[in-house]
Amino acid sequence: MQGTLLPLDKIAGMTSNVTAVSYGQNLTPDGLEQLRSVLAGQGAEVLSETVLGDDRYQVSLAELAFPDNTAAGLASLRRAVAAAAIEGFDTALVPAGLRAAERKLLIMDVDSTLIRQEVIELLAAYAGKREEVAAVTEAAMRGELDFAQSLHARVAVLAGLPADVVNSVRHEVQLSEGAAELVAAFKAAGHVVAVVSGGFNQILAPIAADLGLDYWQANELEIVDGALTGKVLGAVVDRAAKEKYLREWAAAEGIALEHTVAVGDGANDLDMLGAAGIGVAFNAKPAVRAVADAAVNMPYLDAVRYIAGV
Repeated sequence: MQGTLLPLDKIAGMTSNVTAVSYGQNLTPDGLEQLRSVLAGQGAEVLSETVLGDDRYQVSLAELAFPDNTAAGLASLRRAVAAAAIEGFDTALVPAGLRAAERKLLIMDVDSTLIRQEVIELLAAYAGKREEVAAVTEAAMRGELDFAQSLHARVAVLAGLPADVVNSVRHEVQLSEGAAELVAAFKAAGHVVAVVSGGFNQILAPIAADLGLDYWQANELEIVDGALTGKVLGAVVDRAAKEKYLREWAAAEGIALEHTVAVGDGANDLDMLGAAGIGVAFNAKPAVRAVADAAVNMPYLDAVRYIAGV
């Protein structure tokens, strides 16, 4: 990407404490001017802008001096920007400390985030139950069903399938656009990358190996005598577990939670998103977008690197 620095003000003694990261497929001058107006109305001074772009989407980084740089102040600023509903792009408001951190941890959901599909639906197709299972998955991701109970119900329809279907599904899985580039950028910069999934280790293991992930965890499908039993082994990786792994892995790496970035799309990601330094809703359900710190509403997962300053 080519960058152009556009100084807006030369304000002696002021430094940026928040960055407004805007990204989208229709980043227009009028939209950015509308954003500046909203920011100014909240007392945020735009010190400088960097405009980036390629043939997929554009990015604008606005360095801000924001007087109320508290959690409550930042939340208020985020609400004001969200309420403006500027068309064509989304804007993440990111604390300077996170973007400047020497080491960060990126933790992501897998199904419909790191990868494009829902693995349980791909497996259910082999049992002729894809539509039935997809409806349950959708309700669970909206937060309408208990995740663990819904997972057990969905896995139960797989009972009796030959274990070979797992290998077939592995070949069907596709990474989200920009996923490999996002992981590579974080790794090259010396950061830590993890994924935690309500899906299945049998699918995730080769993906984690290929990407060189530092940590990963998912559920284990039970296989007996070459067939799926319709059960998972051990405790289900659910909403609470995702937050638990974020905290454990950050602590193991000596990385403050304020320097972590979490990305997900469903209700079972909410605790993880809330505990991270910044939680990003990726093409997410409305209930998730409504409470996440930031949202990416385009198919390019690597937009997260600009949010994180990587």
